[in-house]
Amino acid sequence: MPITTLDSNTALIVIDLQKGILALPTCHDTTPIVEKSCQLLSTFREKHLPVVLVNVAGSAPGRNEQAKSHGELPADWSQLVSELNIQPSDHLVTKKTWGAFTNTDLDDYLKSKSVTQVVVVGVATSIGVESTARQAWELGYNVTLATDAMTDLNMDTHLNSVNLIFPRLAETGNTADLLALLKT
Repeated sequence: MPITTLDSNTALIVIDLQKGILALPTCHDTTPIVEKSCQLLSTFREKHLPVVLVNVAGSAPGRNEQAKSHGELPADWSQLVSELNIQPSDHLVTKKTWGAFTNTDLDDYLKSKSVTQVVVVGVATSIGVESTARQAWELGYNVTLATDAMTDLNMDTHLNSVNLIFPRLAETGNTADLLALLKT
């Protein structure tokens, strides 16, 4: 289903475009993902709409079956990439779980800006992006996803999110569709 509209109080949430995550092997080249995210960032900023930049540092304390193969993380692992051109008006969120709403001030911040809709982009589709989109939907936000501005570590999980999960909780489209709506 194409993107039909953007609410007047829409925020952009950019997930985990940070040095450590972008260094991981992804199923799509991350250069266009960052470029498309930056196009959206620029337009949201020009329109004086809220921008949220999210990074992940550490992890939740629970057990899981997946081996931790990364060892010691580099000091700059959670540093957002310079292409995002962080601005004083951007809201920064550091998370320790998959979703950007858990144990952060994100919901309070969006409510303080009277946000009713969020656009979510970033890496990884099935982890940070999907978890944040699910949480936003559960909190009552209209959710929009630019699927050409996201990628995953695994093509199967990326396609599962894009084709099966996202249509159940959001409108999906591409960056060009969103930019066209923002410029009207």
